[in-house]
Order: sequence, then structure tokens, then C-alpha cells
Amino acid sequence: MSVLRLAIAGDLHGSWSDADEQLLHGLQPDAVLFVGDLSDGDLRLTRRIASLPFPLAVILGNHDRGGDRSGNLLRQQLALLGNCNCGWTRLSWSTPPLSIVGGRPCSAGGGFHLSKAVQAVFGPVTLEESAARIVSAAREVPADQPLIVLAHSGPSGLGSDADSPCGRDWKRPAIDWGDRDLALALDSMAAERRPDLVVFGHMHHQLKRGHGLRRSLLQDRYGTAFVNAACVPRSGLDANNRPVLHLSWAEFQDQRLTHLSHRWYTPESELVHQESLQLQDALAC
Repeated sequence: MSVLRLAIAGDLHGSWSDADEQLLHGLQPDAVLFVGDLSDGDLRLTRRIASLPFPLAVILGNHDRGGDRSGNLLRQQLALLGNCNCGWTRLSWSTPPLSIVGGRPCSAGGGFHLSKAVQAVFGPVTLEESAARIVSAAREVPADQPLIVLAHSGPSGLGSDADSPCGRDWKRPAIDWGDRDLALALDSMAAERRPDLVVFGHMHHQLKRGHGLRRSLLQDRYGTAFVNAACVPRSGLDANNRPVLHLSWAEFQDQRLTHLSHRWYTPESELVHQESLQLQDALAC
């Protein structure tokens, strides 16, 4: 059975170094996914990410447009990413045989909102049009490949508590802060084919005011798995004072998702800690 191994880098917020690249070279994943918020518009970091020698899929986050409302900085980011940018489209590779479907670029969560920069680049896209673009890209995924969706913010509908995968934790009351267009797209896709995995970030694992950790790995009753990869900061020290780095990790055997976890590695690729989701078969309707 063929095994597909995906490394997922959560919100970087400028935290990317030689150690991260050393780790990826040691792990040799089949592809690397970035959930956005690479930085606050640092083009040098975008250029560095785009030059990594792996199949790459990058969705930009709300921070990536910086403070520029004109869209010029966003255009430069997109130009640097080139074929790595998956916003509102499907990226595909023959080696490995893989497709990634991108959600709305530069989302800030909270239902549906287009920033001035996004409108300047993409025009006045409606919620329904955004969802339709995601669904259209998903229809292009071959039947013999897993259906994987990469977004910056996750969909609405995953809970309204502060510790929900997309729950608002910085302001009371806690509410569902997920993207409505992504939720609409996933619902529409279900009529033909449900996604195997939805990957996102944006809502950091550590809750505000020291209120614990967010629930970041889950699977719905239909078998779709969701991972919020936004472990921020994504670097730290282990119990032995060694530097460690966070990646989320997914594995597929043929089309079936067989493993989903958060992992902490040393730069030399030693796995120090792992938090895994116990995957279940979809329930019969």
C-alpha cells in the first residue's frame, strides 16, 4: 500500500529558521502545507518558503497582507508564491499523486468578510461565490486521490465554545468564529464527495487569559477529519532544554486517512512528543 505523508506548518508569524528546514529535510515528507499567517507581509520569508524543495501548498492568512489596504503587498506575496498558492483553486502533483483544494485567501474568520486588500486583488466576491469556487476546485480532484481542503480559518459549525476549533476566545461571549463560506462549500461538496481532511489554522491553540488549550483535532460522524495547526509559538524547549519544533502531521494509505497528529521534533528529526486523533470509520446513515 502506498503511504502519503504530509507535514503541516501552522501559523508561523515570522517564526521560520534554518532549524525548520533542517527538520523538513530530515523528515522528507511527500508534501508540505502552510496554513497562512506566514508573517505580517515579510516578502523575504514568503520567498524563502516558496523556494523549499518539496511539493508545497500555501494559503495566505489575514496577517500576510500586512497593513497595506491597496492590495499591492498581497499581489507581491501571490507572485512570489506562484504555483504554491492554493487560494480558491486546486493544486496538483503527479509525484506524489496529490491534490490540495484551497479555501478563501486571507480570511480573518468571523463568518465572511473581505478585506480592502482582498477586494482590490480579487474583486467583490460574495459568500456564495466564494463557496462555489471551493466546490468547483474540489470537483477537479481525481477519484483515486484523497480530498484535502486547506484554509486559513476553519469552517463554522465546529462549536461555539472558546475552546472549539474555531471558537472566539479573546472576547466574551464565546462564539463560533469559523468561515461561513467554507462551511457552505463543505456542505455542498457532501452531495458528491465528503472531504477526507480539512486543514486550517488562525485560531491559536493557547487560549487567551490562560484559559487552557483549544480542541484542535476532531473527526465528524461522516468521517471527515479536521486539524487546526495553529500552535503558536511553534518552537520551544523540551524537558531536557533541547530546542523543539511543532508540525502537524497526516498520513494516508491509498485514499484513506490513517494518522493525524500534532508533533514536536528536535531539528535533527527526533520525535519528542505526539498528540494523535483516534480515527474512526464513518457512521452509516
